[in-house]
Amino acid sequence: MNVRRASEISEMGDMIPVTFNGERVYIQHVDEAAGTARIYPLNNPQQETDVPVDQLQEQ
Repeated sequence: MNVRRASEISEMGDMIPVTFNGERVYIQHVDEAAGTARIYPLNNPQQETDVPVDQLQEQ
């Protein structure tokens, strides 16, 4: 996924299916300068982590 699309998804009110390493995640915030996104697994909101945007997949 590219940074622009990840930013769009994070700003939408709709739930767009996104995965990281095969697991459904929610994108909280995108750092466009760093090319990273703060995400958490849908089944574990407490497990926040920053990942490279290019490792996210839109389903």
